[in-house]
Amino acid sequence: MDIFLSIIAVYIFILLGFLAKKMLKEDIQEKSLVVLTIYFLQPMLTFWGLSTKKIDTAMLQSPLYFVMIIFICTVCSFLIASTFFKDKKERSIITVSSVISNTGNLGIPLGIALFGEASIIYTTLINVANIFISYTIGVYFYSRGSFSFRDSIKNIVKLPLIWFALLALIFNFNDITMHKSILYSLQMGAYAGMVLQLIIFGMYLYSIKLKELNKKLLLHVSLIKFILIPIISFIVLSSLELDRYMMQIILLELLVPLAVTNINLSSLYNCKPIDVTSLVFFTSLFFIPYIVLISLLLEHIK
Repeated sequence: MDIFLSIIAVYIFILLGFLAKKMLKEDIQEKSLVVLTIYFLQPMLTFWGLSTKKIDTAMLQSPLYFVMIIFICTVCSFLIASTFFKDKKERSIITVSSVISNTGNLGIPLGIALFGEASIIYTTLINVANIFISYTIGVYFYSRGSFSFRDSIKNIVKLPLIWFALLALIFNFNDITMHKSILYSLQMGAYAGMVLQLIIFGMYLYSIKLKELNKKLLLHVSLIKFILIPIISFIVLSSLELDRYMMQIILLELLVPLAVTNINLSSLYNCKPIDVTSLVFFTSLFFIPYIVLISLLLEHIK
């Protein structure tokens, strides 16, 4: 019950975005909100998230394994995209969308529901690693749909989130503390960023037309997300000397559905945002029954 309540509580904001676009139509623009989120609120979210607790180097094991598996999955997705898709933008979407998972809005609350509050530090660090993946590999591939190799690299460097994250890590490892009033302001921006991402998702959902749904793209992304990634993740994690608790947490974070960040980046770089929105929506919808299977799987991991 806690799992479903966590999901429903998150999806309420998606519904708000859908209703806002339905009622206001052209008076509210998704692209403006995307730019606001990526350039201002997301850096605040990242900086605040990395400033709330002291990072112990021993805790970095879980995000490092997470990144390693994501890299393997990205290579496999790239090979599949190159084999079955000719459109440059679709190849980019296939390659990167499945590996940018909703480790924040869904992964953290689901971790609490399944493993208790002790999981927060691990899920938070994995979410930070996922943010780095989103705004490096994710930015590169979504840019490649419309930009050259050189410009795609420039797009990564131009985003403030990466620099704010590095600054926060420097502060954390050097025990540089900030005044509680500043942290409180950052927290406000962080929660605003999370809520606004979900509202943007709902707004793009309003633009989806089932008759124009890219079924081939949806099929391949779903197969990668719900079959290929779980198989690769389980094989890799089983070969590592991890305790059951950490292995379960990492596996959960790898299996959560596509992140709303996919929509933000595809919109920012004009890489078929409507198609990407449909992928995020349907994988999130499929995830509701899928989470039951995941729960059973996690219970049987030794």
